[in-house]
Amino acid sequence: MGFEGYQYTWLVVIFIVLFFGVRIAVGIWAGSKVKDAADYIVAGRRLPVYIAGASIMATWFAAETLMGASGTAYQYGFQGVIFDPFGATCCLFLSGFFFIRMMRKAKYITLVDFYERRFGKAMVVLATISQLATYFVWTGAQIVAGGTIINALFPSVPVQAGMIGVITFVTIYTTLGGMLADTLLDFMQMFLNAVGMTLIFLGMLAAVGGFKGLFSIGSVMYTDRPFSLLPTPGEDGLFQYLGYGKAMGWMYWMAAWLAVGLGSVPTQDLMQRSVSARNEATSVYGSYFAGILYGFFGIMSPLIGIMYYHLNPNLEDPQAVLILAAMEHLPPIMTAIFIAALCSALMSTSDSSLLAGASVVTENLIPVITGKRLGDKAALWWTRAMVVTNGVIGIIIALTFAVIYELGVVAWTLLLVGMFAPFAFGMYWKKANQTGAVLSYLGGFIAWALLTWFFYYNGIFGTESTVVICEGDFDCAFWDAVYIASFPAFVISLLLMWIGSLATQKIDPPKQLTDIDGNPIELKLENTIGWLPIRDALRKLTPEEIQAIEEGKI
Repeated sequence: MGFEGYQYTWLVVIFIVLFFGVRIAVGIWAGSKVKDAADYIVAGRRLPVYIAGASIMATWFAAETLMGASGTAYQYGFQGVIFDPFGATCCLFLSGFFFIRMMRKAKYITLVDFYERRFGKAMVVLATISQLATYFVWTGAQIVAGGTIINALFPSVPVQAGMIGVITFVTIYTTLGGMLADTLLDFMQMFLNAVGMTLIFLGMLAAVGGFKGLFSIGSVMYTDRPFSLLPTPGEDGLFQYLGYGKAMGWMYWMAAWLAVGLGSVPTQDLMQRSVSARNEATSVYGSYFAGILYGFFGIMSPLIGIMYYHLNPNLEDPQAVLILAAMEHLPPIMTAIFIAALCSALMSTSDSSLLAGASVVTENLIPVITGKRLGDKAALWWTRAMVVTNGVIGIIIALTFAVIYELGVVAWTLLLVGMFAPFAFGMYWKKANQTGAVLSYLGGFIAWALLTWFFYYNGIFGTESTVVICEGDFDCAFWDAVYIASFPAFVISLLLMWIGSLATQKIDPPKQLTDIDGNPIELKLENTIGWLPIRDALRKLTPEEIQAIEEGKI
């Protein structure tokens, strides 16, 4: 990956070990503060706006944004990273404006709480399966990135061994401290990553001749329009996106915006951090704050990739761009701190993923199976046990696929095709019912699987199949087919939600949405739209409000 011959590798190792020690220490301290599942999963709903926003941003500032986006932009420019960071930034603002306030108002602990109260037990099982699958895959992406860095530092250590070491460490401290440890560590490493990314960007900017030199760059590896977010004209004069023209090109482009832009809306980690905020305004503005941070710092990663191609167009491993850029454009001490913070960021995302998957099992799936909710101590024990289980499954996925950006993106596509329609319709349409939600979920997934197979072997409307476009490369053809198929599958999911609900109103009357305590909540804009006075997010809480939070009343 590029550390061969780097004389300051020892300094990088020292800082990584130091960061690891801090994470373990914070995990032990936070573990002593955890009394029940609410403390463990949502940090007791005590987070102020700056920690809530920084925590969301740090969790999302993951392997696919940092290492994956810079390497992908090195090859495809902005078109290759529409998924993330551009789609992801849109998601944070959309979530804050349309969805997060209702989740905090209802005092839900998990995202699946919404599906349970709005639709019923069948959607609890289906939503839990989707959340688990998503976080298994997302955890796998972070593990691959962590193992790659370990291998770069210690070439004698195989990537697979590095993966196992990383997930073992992450599982230990996540099991100890839960969300409180996670958010405190997020806040620390977010700033270190942001500072490091900024310094690398400024160093490379100077190397290419400032902003004028940057925006005069005319090509990257596979495109001569590196800054275009729109499909670009191909050799035949028709617009193409990543090599695909006509209908398939436009479907691919739409899927790029929607996979994370909407697919990441119904996610446990985003909602978990949002409902950990101390009130509705804090949860909403925490998402906006995260969106601003993510957009500002996230775009630096692909810009670094574009500039690195201009300076060195013959790189064999594009995933090494960010590490190489740090080594070449930062002082040794800052390189060590940045790489250590980068490792910390990957672990931060991994622990969030482990905790998110575990919480939906203990808070939602087990009560459905057993017919009763777990007590505080039992829920805490089972959540910790599921953290370990999720870690084991995550490493299996990582060892099987061993890719970063693709795993990160497909994780959210899993939710786009089956979970978004029931979530959005359920929050804004009174006629949405469980039958429509189940049809939407199952139909979206079935359509996605069938269309992936179809596009792999067949073109449409004059465009050749993905296996032909990729010249027989299985990995390229498979991932392209997965992404292209997600857009029509998403449309099918929306239609089935609408048609299925309307057709079954009499046999399956829609359920009234209730909060975590069973109190009805009206589906009105004033309960959902994230348009609140910012002073409510910034002011100090009164003693009465603090007591109400501790008692679970707000």
